Amino acid sequence: MTISLSDRERQFLARFEDEVGVTVRDCVVDEVYKRILFVVEVGEMAEAIGPGGRNVEQVEEDLGWSVELIENADTAEAFVANALAPAAVYNVTISENEDTVAYAEVDHDDTGVAIGNDGKNIEAARRMAKRHFDVDDIQLT
Repeated sequence: MTISLSDRERQFLARFEDEVGVTVRDCVVDEVYKRILFVVEVGEMAEAIGPGGRNVEQVEEDLGWSVELIENADTAEAFVANALAPAAVYNVTISENEDTVAYAEVDHDDTGVAIGNDGKNIEAARRMAKRHFDVDDIQLT
């Protein structure tokens, strides 16, 4: 699936890569919540976050936007689980009928974390899963 980035998103992506030194696979600017979603390469999440979250905090300060990171994955199931982090996701099942739906089994105590205030976390996960794996919806179970 081809992902297209706006000039602004390309600028944010390049700046994050330069400042933090990790590979970023995607960048989405979320105007509603004034945040930037970055998809970082598998295995580079700890380096992207930095000790005590220092890298993310520095980029947030420099850009004036909230930064949220998602670790890339090879499968839709793993990507959905990563997109819902830090919620504990036990299992993700993909159902392909008329629409492709990911059913994510989330720890009962983490349902609120997976959804987020005003649904912002689940909506970000849906948006990114659609961009990367053509998943039409994510349902929590």
